[in-house]
Amino acid sequence: MNAEIALFLIQDGLTNGAIYALLALALVLIFAVTRVIFIPQGEFVAYGALTLAGLQLGKLPGTAWLLLGAGMAVAVVELVQAIRHGAARRIPTIVLKYIVAPALILWLTWWAAPQKPALPLQILLTLALVVPLGPMVYRLAYQPLANASVLVLLIISVAVHFAMTGLGLVFFGAEGSRTPPFSDAQWKVGVLTISGQSLWVIGASLGLIVVLFLFFERTIYGKALRATAINRVGARLVGVSPAMAGKLSFTLAALIGALSGILVAPITTIYYDSGFLVGLKGFVGAIMGGLVSYPVAAAGALLVGMLEAYSSFWASAYKEVIVFTLIIPVLVWRSLTAHHIEEEEE
Repeated sequence: MNAEIALFLIQDGLTNGAIYALLALALVLIFAVTRVIFIPQGEFVAYGALTLAGLQLGKLPGTAWLLLGAGMAVAVVELVQAIRHGAARRIPTIVLKYIVAPALILWLTWWAAPQKPALPLQILLTLALVVPLGPMVYRLAYQPLANASVLVLLIISVAVHFAMTGLGLVFFGAEGSRTPPFSDAQWKVGVLTISGQSLWVIGASLGLIVVLFLFFERTIYGKALRATAINRVGARLVGVSPAMAGKLSFTLAALIGALSGILVAPITTIYYDSGFLVGLKGFVGAIMGGLVSYPVAAAGALLVGMLEAYSSFWASAYKEVIVFTLIIPVLVWRSLTAHHIEEEEE
């Protein structure tokens, strides 16, 4: 290995690590707020990438129909609950939010897709199609069992993962997709060639992390999520709705996943089930942070990216094994140093 190859692997590791860092932050956020180990986080990456690829081909992505179907399912659940509790005044809001709005997004996508709009509009459409699926998944799968144990919530996450993977096969097909790079520019810095796409990924990831930091530090909703993460019972006593906190955290996680898919789509071919492997690497980073520390989780995800890059050079056939083996010493160390804490009673 010479200096040029080493620098290229560092660039590749930082690019992949930036994506893993975003996913690790999303996993830490969801676990801190809802105690859910969100295994399907990677599916939002695949959905975002494949939705953008479909729009760039001028096709109506299957996510549009999935959004409408999920919205109708949530509407049925909400309408039944509203009728049982005698809250008929909520019915128009429910219909507008979960049926009319997804139908309008479907119509807008159907009208805009054949015209192949500019990339920023395609990205906005992709986010409009994928991000609402996050709170809908929470409402259907997690909110009814929000007070269950972590183990039960983990089992639900496994079920949701398989369901979303199967739906991805139905709506996107088995063929992989890859989008054109955001930039074809390249710069020569010594022996290193820096690609514009790598700068896009790293810059967008850093920008999103800064936006999330400002959201948690400066906004009421961000502070509400922080309060819920620290003490769910105390947050509820001061007026923070657990359901609102759960839906908001899943919305942010879906946004992070969709943006990660948009960023990674020009780098590698994405299939309907590719998100699982990407999400697991983000999970390794999150575990390094103990599912509680955002900075350590981000640093761990960057380490995963670097280890993956160098493993692909030295032993490409075993790179996945090497990356996932990294989690074993971390878990052993945490099990030996952490004290057992009973789950918080609500």
